[in-house]
Amino acid sequence: MQQALKWFAVFTTIVMIVVLIGGALVTKTESGAGCGDSWPLCHGELIPSNITFELIVELSHRLVSGLAGFTVLILSIWSWRKIGHIRETKFLAILSIFFLVLQALIGAAAVMWGQSDAILALHFGISLISFSSVLLLTLLIFEIDKKFDAKSLVINKEMKFHMIGIIVYSYFVVYTGAYVRHKGASLACPEWPLCSNRAGGLPTTLHEWIQMGHRLAAGLIFIWIAYATWRAIRYYKHEKVIYWGWIIAFILVSMQVTSGAFVVISGLNLYVALAHALIISCLFGLLSYFLLLVSRNNINIEANTSSDRSITK
Repeated sequence: MQQALKWFAVFTTIVMIVVLIGGALVTKTESGAGCGDSWPLCHGELIPSNITFELIVELSHRLVSGLAGFTVLILSIWSWRKIGHIRETKFLAILSIFFLVLQALIGAAAVMWGQSDAILALHFGISLISFSSVLLLTLLIFEIDKKFDAKSLVINKEMKFHMIGIIVYSYFVVYTGAYVRHKGASLACPEWPLCSNRAGGLPTTLHEWIQMGHRLAAGLIFIWIAYATWRAIRYYKHEKVIYWGWIIAFILVSMQVTSGAFVVISGLNLYVALAHALIISCLFGLLSYFLLLVSRNNINIEANTSSDRSITK
C-alpha cells in the first residue's frame, strides 16, 4: 500500500508539472481564447467541430487540469488517511486542493469574463503554490520508510532568514515575470542585459520599464541565492540536505537567468520560454522544501526548550 501511494504521489507531481507547463504554453501561444468564452465546454460544444491550434492547446490544458484535480484530491485523501499523523500532512493536503481550485476559478473567470493583466499574472504563482504543496506532500510520503528523512537539522537564524526571505521574494519575481508575459512586454527590450543599444541602454517606454524591472528583480534573487549558497558551502558541510540543496538552488537560478537571456536573444523561442517556466517551477519547489525545514527546526527548538525547562524545574 505504501509503495502504491508513493507511485501515485510521483504521478500526481508529474501531472502538476504538466499543468504548469501547459498554462505557460497557453499564455505564450496566446491560446487563452482558443475555446471562445465557454467554460468548461469549448465554443459551447462538448466535442468541438472547428479545430484550431489554439483550441487544441487550450482544451488540452483544461483536460490535464481536470486530471490534476482528481489526482490531487485522491492523493490528499489517501495521504490524510495513511500519514495524517505527520504534522504537515493535513495542512499540505488542504493547501494543494485549495490553490488548485483557486487556479481553476481564475482561469475560468478569465475565459468567461476576462481579467486584467495584473490579475492574470497571479495565475502562474497560484499554480506554483499548488504544485509545491503536492511536491512536499510527496516528500512526506517518501519519509515513511526513513529512506528519505531530514527532520533533525540545526539551522541558525541567518540561514532561516535566507530560506524564508528568498522564497517570499521569489514569488514577487515570479509575479513580475508573469506580468511581463501577460502585458506583452517579453520582447520590449531586444537587447540583453541592457534594454537596447541606445545611448545608456535605459528603458523609455512603459513596456520597457516592465521588462527591465523583471530583469532587475531576477538579478537580485540570483545574487541573494549565490550568497546563501556560499554560506551553506562554508558552514553547512555537515548538513547535507542544506549543503546540496543550496548548490542545486544556485544551479537552477543560474539556468533560470540564462534561459531568460536566451528568451530575449532567440526572439521568444517557444521551447526556451517553456524551459524558463519549468526551471522556476523546480526552483520554487526546492525553496518551498527549505521553508518546510525551517518550520520543522522551529518545532524542534520549541520542544527542546520545553524539555530543558521541565528538567530545570
